[in-house]
Amino acid sequence: MSVRSFFDTNVLVYTDDHDAPEKQARALELVERARLDGWGVLSTQVLQEYFVAATRKLGVPAEIARRKVELFARLDLVICGLHDILGAIDIQRLHRIGFWDALIVRAARESRCAVLYTEDLQPGQHFDGLEVVNPFSAPG
Repeated sequence: MSVRSFFDTNVLVYTDDHDAPEKQARALELVERARLDGWGVLSTQVLQEYFVAATRKLGVPAEIARRKVELFARLDLVICGLHDILGAIDIQRLHRIGFWDALIVRAARESRCAVLYTEDLQPGQHFDGLEVVNPFSAPG
């Protein structure tokens, strides 16, 4: 059984990246398993970043990217508010990471996730019980 896990934007973007077929297959597999088994979490920040990256960097038509945002939002969705922004500022200062990464960490921690799937932070790094995992560098 998989543990409650948070998806960073790059995982969702890879679901559309035909130039990285291995990462695309892994991202699609992870998102589908999370959806079926109910352990996947993401935030409004991730959905916004996904839309921008998919349409601008990968050329996904806006209507398709919009539909995918609707589908991704069927996972457990964290809505970021002022309390999260202030908490992210504290995480940024404490751990010396970028603000947007800190907001992801904040959302993942507040939603009681054990794993954060991302390429943007150091694999194996921990934030008060939240483990960073690069889903594209390790099997399974």
